[in-house]
Amino acid sequence: MPVDPPSWAITCSRIGGRVRARRMYQNLTQEKLRELTGISVDTIGRIERGSHDPKVSQLHAIAQALEMELADLFSDEPDAKGGEPRP
Repeated sequence: MPVDPPSWAITCSRIGGRVRARRMYQNLTQEKLRELTGISVDTIGRIERGSHDPKVSQLHAIAQALEMELADLFSDEPDAKGGEPRP
């Protein structure tokens, strides 16, 4: 029986958790991530909480700033550098 893919809201929540974990692992504040990406602190906070539908360009900028691959934000695999597997 096929499994339904997770909803976009769940995906955004997982991405946000991965961003926050990686940012904190690197001891970066949201303000410093703003400086590195040009994305407002408010938007970064909403991405981390999973309450923002991020653009691919935003995710790309965040991934670059956090020294990770864009695909890693969507992965269910653990990240050795601050990410956690998602339920």
